[in-house]
Amino acid sequence: MRRRWIAHLDMDAFYASVELLRYPELRGMPVVIGGSRRHAPVRDAQGHWRFATLQGYQGRGVATTATYEARALGLHSGMALARAAERAPHTVLLPVDFEEYRRCSRLFKAAVAEVAPVIEDRGIDEIYIDLTEVPGAQDVVGHDPCGGVRAVGQAIRNSVRQATGLSCSMGITPNKLLSKIASELDKPDGLTILTLEDLPQRIWPLPVARVNGIGPKAQQALAAMGLHTIGDLAAADRSTLIERFGKSQGQWLHEAAQGHDDRAVVTHSEPVSMSRETTFERDLHVKQDRQALAAALDGLAQRLATDLQRKGYVARTVGIKLKFEDFRSLTRELTLPHPVQEAAALREACGQCLKRVTFDRRIRLLGVRAGGLSRG
Repeated sequence: MRRRWIAHLDMDAFYASVELLRYPELRGMPVVIGGSRRHAPVRDAQGHWRFATLQGYQGRGVATTATYEARALGLHSGMALARAAERAPHTVLLPVDFEEYRRCSRLFKAAVAEVAPVIEDRGIDEIYIDLTEVPGAQDVVGHDPCGGVRAVGQAIRNSVRQATGLSCSMGITPNKLLSKIASELDKPDGLTILTLEDLPQRIWPLPVARVNGIGPKAQQALAAMGLHTIGDLAAADRSTLIERFGKSQGQWLHEAAQGHDDRAVVTHSEPVSMSRETTFERDLHVKQDRQALAAALDGLAQRLATDLQRKGYVARTVGIKLKFEDFRSLTRELTLPHPVQEAAALREACGQCLKRVTFDRRIRLLGVRAGGLSRG
């Protein structure tokens, strides 16, 4: 009987690792990615790079990612850079370079596809791979029933490193749910292979938060029931979970804790929406900073239009997102009589959405969104 083998590949600290290829002298140092262009390295008179640090940082930026050395200091993705500066001021700060990250992303995915072509793209730095039919994956090597798939996994990792110079971590299990968890177990540069027989030792001792799909609210509810680990959840009564969380989620929680997941690797899916947003360096007042807000909205609409046109989509709904100085957020959306993809039409629709907002606080973030997408 053929075993089902699904892999989850996750690039290690992707953005930071790409930057370390450019600046190898930063290896072994705490580095955070998330600065603006003004934080770009400059060469001194001797030709050596001089790097900005978090010390004295003032602004609204957030960390996109951090090296493992920075993570050891308590810095992590999504953290406000101002807070990170208080915790570890001497950490190196680099600006983001999404063009280079996208280039490296294309390279690593192409390298994987040469070995295993059935790939589900989950973002710039992670993919699922169906290895079931890859030549050699079903082989038994010596007395190791997983020896064949282990060799395939290592071949993929070698190809990624050869193509990009970067390391990745892989989890290989019978399904996507377990592989997502497994890819985190031996980071960085790890290859972890698990079967259902490994659940009690490797999976059940982990906190329930490690299951992709169990968010903070569900974690709190489970903790209130005395269920803290995946093993606790696996041992819980199915009917009790259904009573507390409803039939659909309760059954899913029970199945997930048992390591069951029959989802296929989806090689193509149409996007539901596209969006662009920006966080301002300072909170903007709707009247005093009208010009700056208008320019930002024009720019976002133009970038969103470029995204739609480049990918060949038109939008039936257009919306805005606002985050205010007190961190409260709101959205407004408008359904259009005809689908659009031009910047002017997107901008006009956003303007109509803004008319439905009461502005009594300064604005921290502005975003635009195109939904109801179809091929243009």
